[in-house]
Amino acid sequence: MNATIDTASVEPLKVGSHSLNSRLIVGTGKYSTYELMGEALERSGTDCITVAVRRERLIDAEGRNLLDAIDTSRYTLLPNTAGCFSAEDAVRVARLGREILLGLENPGASWVKLEVLSDTRTLLPDPVETVKATEQLVADGFEVLCYTSDDPVVARRLKNAGAASVMPAGSPIGSGQGILNPNNIRICLEYLKENDPDYPVIVDAGVGAASDVAAAMELGVDGVLLNTAIAHAQDPVTMADAMRHACIAGRQSYLSGRIPKRLYATASSPTEGVISLKKS
Repeated sequence: MNATIDTASVEPLKVGSHSLNSRLIVGTGKYSTYELMGEALERSGTDCITVAVRRERLIDAEGRNLLDAIDTSRYTLLPNTAGCFSAEDAVRVARLGREILLGLENPGASWVKLEVLSDTRTLLPDPVETVKATEQLVADGFEVLCYTSDDPVVARRLKNAGAASVMPAGSPIGSGQGILNPNNIRICLEYLKENDPDYPVIVDAGVGAASDVAAAMELGVDGVLLNTAIAHAQDPVTMADAMRHACIAGRQSYLSGRIPKRLYATASSPTEGVISLKKS
């Protein structure tokens, strides 16, 4: 194994002032029990988990607080504004999340995963409200990780607004459709990393299987954020393990430099220079 590539594949992912050992960020919603969630998080290998701040998402049916089930000394918490449909609401929820994490003395208090959705049916991001919220949160001292569509123009606007990371969706939230438009992701990468190759781009949403994670990483993104693909799998713990391996394998594959795609076959054993054995 190439030692350089192996080292680079586990090189920490830097987002703003944060440094993550794993390039897989995992959500904490939709699990049947907190115990199952804890086991899946451990098997995923992640060291950063995202938590929806709205109160109804922090308390389960039995009245238990999600934060009581998480080892905050082990995981960096990334609060998110899931369920917000306006910049005003998202900014308010982000500030609430900061106060919660400051109370826990968690290093994630300075950042937020920003979601400003357009409607409840598609859960697609509202680009205008997302840019507006980004500008306000950056001015308020947040490091903002922006969930957005795979539109390269919007992605560039979010970076210009001060986003610490732009997070284009592979496909709609929870759909499990994988990376629907890899060409747009490639253009996002080109726009966002132009003159700034270390700028972190993370695919967020739509992953359904480990192959989707590997495919995303092979495009050259810096990380993948997912939730439903693990939480709603028939075996969440084993799926979490698969996602961990896929993230590493996809990163190594990208760094290794794949062969170009060709229309026709290329022999593994070249024929150039081979002496013919045919009889004259």
